[in-house]
Amino acid sequence: MNTNARISIGIAAAFVVVAGALLAINATNNSDSTAPTTSGTTPDVDRHERLVRPDSHKLGTAPDGKATFVEFLDFECESCRAAFPAVEQLRKEYAGKVTFVVRYFPLPGHFNAERAARAVEAASQQGKFEQMYQKMYETQGEWGEQRVPADDRFRGFAKDLGLDLVAWEKAYNDPATLERIKRDIADGEALGVTGTPTFFLNGQKLQPESAQDLTASIDAALK
Repeated sequence: MNTNARISIGIAAAFVVVAGALLAINATNNSDSTAPTTSGTTPDVDRHERLVRPDSHKLGTAPDGKATFVEFLDFECESCRAAFPAVEQLRKEYAGKVTFVVRYFPLPGHFNAERAARAVEAASQQGKFEQMYQKMYETQGEWGEQRVPADDRFRGFAKDLGLDLVAWEKAYNDPATLERIKRDIADGEALGVTGTPTFFLNGQKLQPESAQDLTASIDAALK
């Protein structure tokens, strides 16, 4: 199976899982049923600020600012892991042409999702955001979908990356780190994010069914 086929299958699988998850969430949690804010009622400048904050993590920047791709993600989300290879491929194909932005959106039903986000954010304070971000998806099968705290495992990841463990653990447990993540969640909710992964391109929410859909949207934005 070629690379494009594998990526397409991964994206398609991701969105099938997302759709099922959203149906389950809507059926069991009425507290999340508030209608999302739409672009028609949100000022453009406010929408832009909610999509990309000054402290948002960027996995590559386009000097011309012509295309900005934002993903709200959950490191314990199987759909996010399925989409991860496709996003990595896009980063390679559009390096220097598209700004790729990562926003945290740990879902309440995932026991270790918030911990994983804190672990990544703590690593970012030592310049290792991308490495820890990738580590989470590479190892998700080892710690995801469990009801046991993964703190020690995440500390092990920090050690593997050669981080200052005292500084990492301080940041991991710092309330300010959790507040940073909650700001991402609040922005996502204001933008109508209800599940992960959710992608935005130049402020518009995408509804891709394959990697080709993502590529086509980016190509159109770059024209």
